[in-house]
Amino acid sequence: MPETAGLSRRGEGPVRARSEAAPLEHAAGLAAHAPLAALRRLEAGPRGLTEAEAADRLARYGENSPPSWRTPSLWRRLCRGVRDPFTAVLLCLAVVSTAVGSWGTAGVIAALVTVSCVLRACGELRADRSVAGLRALLAGTVTVVRRPDAGAARPLPRELPVGDLVPGDVVRLGPGDLVPADVLLLRSTGLVVHQAPLTGESGPLSKHRADAAAVPPAGDTELFEQPHLCFQGSSVVAGGGTAVVIATGAATRLAAGHGHGRGRVRAAHGAFDRSVRGVAWTLVRFMLLTPPLALAADAAVSGHGVQILPFAVAVAVSLTPEMLPVVMTAVLARGAVSLAREHRLIVRRLSALPDLGAMDVLCLDKTGTLTQDRPVVDQALNADCAPDPAVLRWAALNALWTVQLAENPVPDALDEAVLRAAAHGVGAAADGSDAEPGVEAWEGVTALPFDPARRLSTAVVREPGRPGVHTLVVKGAVDTVLERCALPEAGREALRAAAARYASDGLRLLAVATAERGHRAGGRAMGVADERGLTFVGLVTLRDSLTEEAPEALRALSGRGVDVKILTGDDLGTAVRTCRELGLDPGDDVLTARRLDALGDEELAREARRVRVFARCTPRHKARVVSALRADGRTTGFLGDGVNDLAALRAADVALCPRDAVAPARESADVVLGERPFAGLGHALDAGRRAGVSLTAYLRVTLSSQLGNALAMLAAALLFPFVPMLPAQVLVQNLFFDAAQLAFAFDRSGPASPRRPAALRTGQVLRFITAFGVLNAVADLATFAVLALTVRGAADASGQALFHAGWFTENLLTQAMVMALLRSVPRFRRPAPPGPVGLAALLLAATGILLPLTTLGPLLGMVAALTPLSYALLALVLLLYGAALAAAMRRCAREGSSTGEAPGAGAPRSTGEAAGADCEAAPPVARG
Repeated sequence: MPETAGLSRRGEGPVRARSEAAPLEHAAGLAAHAPLAALRRLEAGPRGLTEAEAADRLARYGENSPPSWRTPSLWRRLCRGVRDPFTAVLLCLAVVSTAVGSWGTAGVIAALVTVSCVLRACGELRADRSVAGLRALLAGTVTVVRRPDAGAARPLPRELPVGDLVPGDVVRLGPGDLVPADVLLLRSTGLVVHQAPLTGESGPLSKHRADAAAVPPAGDTELFEQPHLCFQGSSVVAGGGTAVVIATGAATRLAAGHGHGRGRVRAAHGAFDRSVRGVAWTLVRFMLLTPPLALAADAAVSGHGVQILPFAVAVAVSLTPEMLPVVMTAVLARGAVSLAREHRLIVRRLSALPDLGAMDVLCLDKTGTLTQDRPVVDQALNADCAPDPAVLRWAALNALWTVQLAENPVPDALDEAVLRAAAHGVGAAADGSDAEPGVEAWEGVTALPFDPARRLSTAVVREPGRPGVHTLVVKGAVDTVLERCALPEAGREALRAAAARYASDGLRLLAVATAERGHRAGGRAMGVADERGLTFVGLVTLRDSLTEEAPEALRALSGRGVDVKILTGDDLGTAVRTCRELGLDPGDDVLTARRLDALGDEELAREARRVRVFARCTPRHKARVVSALRADGRTTGFLGDGVNDLAALRAADVALCPRDAVAPARESADVVLGERPFAGLGHALDAGRRAGVSLTAYLRVTLSSQLGNALAMLAAALLFPFVPMLPAQVLVQNLFFDAAQLAFAFDRSGPASPRRPAALRTGQVLRFITAFGVLNAVADLATFAVLALTVRGAADASGQALFHAGWFTENLLTQAMVMALLRSVPRFRRPAPPGPVGLAALLLAATGILLPLTTLGPLLGMVAALTPLSYALLALVLLLYGAALAAAMRRCAREGSSTGEAPGAGAPRSTGEAAGADCEAAPPVARG
């Protein structure tokens, strides 16, 4: 068995921990053995280990606790930020600028890199304590049976810290205990365990000793179903038992499902991060080509050689969206603060907001998320399957007195549901009358609590006014109760068939029967032998209680372009019924864990497109489904609340959990929803889509304008024997444009409630910026022609200064026009209000016109003495450019309308939300 080195809790030197694959192999192998055979394989005995053996195993296997990890420091995050493609290229350009003596360019680049890295590190810095959160699911102490030495006759049970447990220890479990490790039962009495945090099953399971060897379980699903295995993280609902520890620490299924705490929140970058990196690397390639192209072009025309290198570096820098980290952090931080202040939502990863805005499929765990993990009575039926309130009354009598007369009263969830329904009059007569005495009027005599072996419970009660007659009220599994009833075989089979129909519809069933017995001499109590010849009363059906807001919220999600899929550990019938009660059509096909295991990754991706419900899912199955959806190009979210959801939370593009989720789930989530999770999900979706709209608009405006400038500068190097714009002018122009772009961080022009996913798709963004960048370059070339015709003596110094001033003014004006026009949607009659972006565009245009006229103009090498004809022709160029921009945007809007929403569905109010965003509409959502 593979082992890895570690440190012992007591500091006694190196210890060993099992590998990630070991727990399943170990537990599965032992599950096929009877208890004594398992003890032999563990080199242990029913009397427990000796203290010496336990100490040796503690040194060998390590303490029984999940491994810990340290959050990267701020310094490490700063260094890691340098690996960003834009940052790396900027640093290379700074080195080149320093080598050629362009200190101003190098200083500006260094400042940009510093600001970018600091903002990014501060935005991402947060402490992830997901593994430490596992300790909340672990018991503090446990009763362990050990011997002082090998010669001791009797073992000594005593309380020990859970961390001291080792494989081979014998432990005792009782009601309310948390299972301290993965264990195999040696003895049990009415043991009922709740393992929903591991499997997602809504109901508790009965556990008991296996007296004979069995077939080894094939996977997680069968492993968790083994009746003689209990797992760390589950809790004892009722009964007790003695068990031997088979796995501790990182070898348990709890730790394996948590991923061994590697400190990794996302298995890969989120959808937004991946798209931005795709755009970034494309621009980086172009930036790396820019200096050689500029040098080659200038060498072919003027032969300036290395003297033009600062200009080439400035052109490359102008391609870099330096403000991207600043704008992105400001937009996302504003959205996160707004959600926290107004809706009490916690965004733990800022880039999760645009991922949430791009989400087109949401996977949900059922138990605890869509349902309240609390069964409710659906109806009470008599032997003819007709509604009958008397059946519920008898069931409530049994539930009340089996709890009241038990030595340790621990009502299970089904008993509580029956008592709650009886107290609220569920199934009462239509006229409000009650011919039978109430439950509280009966007198309890004795009770036989629920026993997993018998699968039923019995209460012996005395009816008011009949002191000499005792009534047995039996409640339990349908087959077990029917076997004890005096029924003809045909009637028994008919009732079994009826029960099977209800069970297949996702309902849980309790059978109820009664019998009257006379008072026994000497007060001898009734026992198991008296549970014969019963009269069948009827069935009580129960269903899971839905979360109050879930149905309406899921319908709203479907109407807003988000496909909903349910991943649950419950059986097929329960999952389908819950789906229908939520108003979601489960379709004709539902994938179960067994079918899912038989599918390869590509087959699963195809199935996941159409299937809405996945039943009997283990944590591994949930993660596979989420990964398959992501591999299919879907932006996938996962909403879960238990340890069994951790693997899926990590696999998703965006992980969400309610506030009352277990600590590890909260620490692994990107967004922690508030007290009303589904209402909070709607607000988070709105904030994410608005953030995606703003960031997409910023990238379109910035990259198309900067690409157009770079193309124009490279063309100018071929057309003119002088540098078309000085390096200082390029950087100053870039600085003003960057400052104006900060307005996107405060723009609120988008819709209050965007109706479709706002995805940033690399291919469409690149096509958009290429088309509009070429259009911008054409406008610059037209400007060159105007200046060449109207500026006299362009070859001398004064003519070059006029040329620089004219292009500087035109460049800032075209950039202002891009900000204003690419932000609005021309096809709508009512334009968007100016807002921060419109005001920033006006200030940028004013700067372009006025700066050459000030004293800063000559300092930057510009002279403002253009002729009126020059200004008139430049105005004409700008007018034609604006008309071309508007026409191009209208065409994009029309193309988006032809592939996007149906007419009349309501129009979005901004470019990012419009069907024409990035010249394409969001793809139709696949339906289950």
